[in-house]
Amino acid sequence: MRHLLFILLCVPLLASAEIYRWTDAQGRVHFGEKPGGSGAETVEVRPQVVERDAATLEREQRAQQYFDARREERAQADARADAARAERAQECRKLRSDLAQIQRGGLYYSTDKNGERSYYSDEQMEAARSRLSSRIAARCG
Repeated sequence: MRHLLFILLCVPLLASAEIYRWTDAQGRVHFGEKPGGSGAETVEVRPQVVERDAATLEREQRAQQYFDARREERAQADARADAARAERAQECRKLRSDLAQIQRGGLYYSTDKNGERSYYSDEQMEAARSRLSSRIAARCG
């Protein structure tokens, strides 16, 4: 609390700093915060105001629109990439789950259009296991 009070008391002193200008015996002009000799005069320092014309303002506006459009395109591309990564991760989980289910064993079948079950042979199970392993290697790394 004391430090804050001290800072608040010092701010007006810093804001009211003066700049002095004087010329030495060799004729060189000097500037400083303290008067450096007799005849030192106070110099008023004003901030420089840069005014831009209409063409400059228009160029700045076009540049800002361009950068905003590129930022939006990047955001959309990132969103699409995130969605693709999520979709691939879900696909990989499904493929790994199917492979784990086949490796656990059991009877697997497909249903024909009449609703009758056709059970997989050992060769078909091995082909499915091989197919799933190759898809996992290709899609999931």
